[in-house]
Amino acid sequence: MRALSKGSNQEPALLGTYTRVRERTESICGPLQVEDYVVQPIGDVSPPKWHLGHTTWFFETFILVPHMAGYSVYDPNFNYVFNSYYEAAGARVIRTDRGNLSRPTVEGVYRYRRYVDEHIEGFFGSGEIPGEVWALLELGIHHEQQHQELLFMDIKYILGHNPLFPAYAEKKVFDAMRVSPKRTLSFPQGIHRIGHGGNGFCFDNELESHLVYLDAFGIAAEPVSNGEYLEFIRDGGYGDFRFWHAPGWEWVNKNQIKAPLYWHLVDGHWVHYGLHGLEEIDPGEAVCHISFYEAAAYAAWMGKSLPTEAQWEVASEQINWGQRWEWTLSAYLPYPGFKRAKGAIGEYNGKFMVDQMVLRGASVATPKGHSRKTYRNFFQTDRRWMFSGIRLLA
Repeated sequence: MRALSKGSNQEPALLGTYTRVRERTESICGPLQVEDYVVQPIGDVSPPKWHLGHTTWFFETFILVPHMAGYSVYDPNFNYVFNSYYEAAGARVIRTDRGNLSRPTVEGVYRYRRYVDEHIEGFFGSGEIPGEVWALLELGIHHEQQHQELLFMDIKYILGHNPLFPAYAEKKVFDAMRVSPKRTLSFPQGIHRIGHGGNGFCFDNELESHLVYLDAFGIAAEPVSNGEYLEFIRDGGYGDFRFWHAPGWEWVNKNQIKAPLYWHLVDGHWVHYGLHGLEEIDPGEAVCHISFYEAAAYAAWMGKSLPTEAQWEVASEQINWGQRWEWTLSAYLPYPGFKRAKGAIGEYNGKFMVDQMVLRGASVATPKGHSRKTYRNFFQTDRRWMFSGIRLLA
């Protein structure tokens, strides 16, 4: 979750959305074996079982406990188990230990979901509910949608680092993002408004809408393809310090990085792991699972630059986006006038506005209805297990 909503829809129709979103989370986990639910290969990757519990804990902790009279907490220990990093919500299991939680069982976590779902539906169907509580329900729905994307990210990492490279599904889970012939778009200098200014849902890091001045710029209409990125690899890009930021060069050498995440050179051919198993690299597909270090190095090799998030947003109506999160040259910082929300809800966004870079757009794993041109995603510069790609300025 990334923060608060603005202009939340306070209609009971949200209950139908709640049900659909909760069912979708469980359908994502449907192809898993029970052993897959508890694996945590690295600290960034949470076990699928934990996602199922944490998203449920959100509704219990922020809606049912404070607002439903007579509600009985399902298990007092679950606040410790499924709290992510809300200091105001109390002590919690540290992130790197989530994979040690063999208990509660997978079956037990599903029972927890049933319990909370029944109480949410009963509570919101019981009569007059204050608008701010409906807003919390909407926020929780979007929070769960974020975890749906995280589930795909984490499941892919879990299975993609299994020595057997097992398939999550027999058929392709996502359509390939084919990159069409290159063209560039030009935008004149001027003053532009960015940020969320409508009445629909947004997270608080998209506020406040404000004016920015931009010099004239050009931008690629399409993201960088696998074939284009292969040229960087074959030209020795990973071995040439001239293209890398100093910490990026240290990261490449320390971790022996030679290609994007999930790429493997087998008998002279590049293959990659997808959710349906190993396959050869498609040169015409948009490159994916790229860190900021790699994106910036590729841009330097090309003699170009990544766009700022303001440039990206101004161009968003005319470029092809939505299947890769796209790195920008913008540090993750508050917009002018940004204010943290009170209480635990306010922790989730503002306190992370340091040492991270902004990504714009959406990805193939982003749930429908959850993306918008003002959405500000953010990660540390070395992270690449998300569905991230590259777009260059012209």
